[in-house]
Amino acid sequence: MKQTNPTENQTLVMKFGGTSVGNAQAMLQVAQIVLDAKKEWRNVIVVTSAMAGVTNFLLETVDLAITGDREKVRSAVQELKEKHHSILAYISLMPELKQTVESQITELTEELRETCKAITILREASPRTWDAVASMGERLAVRILSAVLTSQGILSSAVDSTQLIRTDDCFQNAQPDFKITEQQCDEILQPLMSKGFTPVVTGFIGATPDGVITTLGRGGSDYSAAILSAAVHANDVWIWTDVDGVMSADPRLVEDALTIPELTFKEVAELAYYGAKVLHPKTIRPIIESNTGLRVCNTFNPQHPGTRLVTTREIKKGGIKAVTAIRDIDLLSIEGRGMLGVPGVAARTFSAVAETGTSVPMITQSSSEQTITFAVPQKSSAKVIAALEKTFASEIRRRDIDSVSKTGSAAIVTIVGAGMAHTAGISGKIFSALGDAGVNVVAIAQGSSEVSISLVVIEQDLKKAVHAIHALILKN
Repeated sequence: MKQTNPTENQTLVMKFGGTSVGNAQAMLQVAQIVLDAKKEWRNVIVVTSAMAGVTNFLLETVDLAITGDREKVRSAVQELKEKHHSILAYISLMPELKQTVESQITELTEELRETCKAITILREASPRTWDAVASMGERLAVRILSAVLTSQGILSSAVDSTQLIRTDDCFQNAQPDFKITEQQCDEILQPLMSKGFTPVVTGFIGATPDGVITTLGRGGSDYSAAILSAAVHANDVWIWTDVDGVMSADPRLVEDALTIPELTFKEVAELAYYGAKVLHPKTIRPIIESNTGLRVCNTFNPQHPGTRLVTTREIKKGGIKAVTAIRDIDLLSIEGRGMLGVPGVAARTFSAVAETGTSVPMITQSSSEQTITFAVPQKSSAKVIAALEKTFASEIRRRDIDSVSKTGSAAIVTIVGAGMAHTAGISGKIFSALGDAGVNVVAIAQGSSEVSISLVVIEQDLKKAVHAIHALILKN
């Protein structure tokens, strides 16, 4: 892992989340953080999300447009325009710069209005159209944040990442082309930085080779920062959020959740995948491959060291580090004595699931091979069950498969810690704690690496389960 010796600090990428740019005061705080960073780093690149709540607002506006309600759409676009204009009233800007940013906001919201107008006529929106609308939050925020930095004496330039991050045309979940992205960054970002500018770049979005806007998936601004850090060979990436780093549990569920000073990439990848609002799950790969440092810190408490992500660390026994959860899960089971020893049942099962476009966060199978159980999001369970019943229609008629069933309102609780692999009896402690709390475990899955243990509980037991496991962390 690269060290952060100031004499070697060349390039730092800092990503700011929605709450970090949620209002004028927050943006001024971001400017101070950037000023402080520039004292120690030769080059600083800022990546920004949309203002808090804006992306959801934009997607809701698309839903309104699909219903054909032109008046509500018009009102929503006007509200968005006023929200962004109002930020400028609190910032002391040179008149010419203020006028420029106001014109940019008006131009972008007018583009949004025209797109929504087309949707109201067609009464539908393609994935390409959804991406065009969803990108507006970042495109608006980047111009305002760049102006705020300028107002605080930071030479900055707003850059749309459509000019930098080249992707495929898998709209709403696009994949970057790292080679072309590096070339684009060399052509656009490096000259800016060599002239002393701080680029302020839109997170979340990229563009196809034809220049069509794409998005990297919800929460993709973290991924944008990782992609750009790899492209410019940055030393460090700092993810700025509204909590003091990665927490041992969701503070909304556990009041005494703690900041974890250090996590391995394997540990944080498990946390990100299993519901912790830490990092976009895809962030880790480009960071590891480019050997870049990574830190998660709090915009509103910048003196706190936050959490440092490392490749490896000294493993201590009893090493449960965190507990997290995914809500709104259905557990589906395929059962039947006729499945015993029959090859290909699992392959057919998950081929059918894949055809519905559903992600499976957890799988478990009985050793007798008579039951396959897996979790899916509740919103997808009906279509998955229909696909499975179609795939296994003949087996169901012959009673080789007895049923495709589901349990409703469940949650996946995941316990993470590389130290669990070095601690005898850790699983026993976990399940004893759950038993003492009166929590019934519906299903269990554990990888051979023992970095994580996942289990399913009914939704109403979620808070009790998380509290019981977190108590074990506090005892370590």
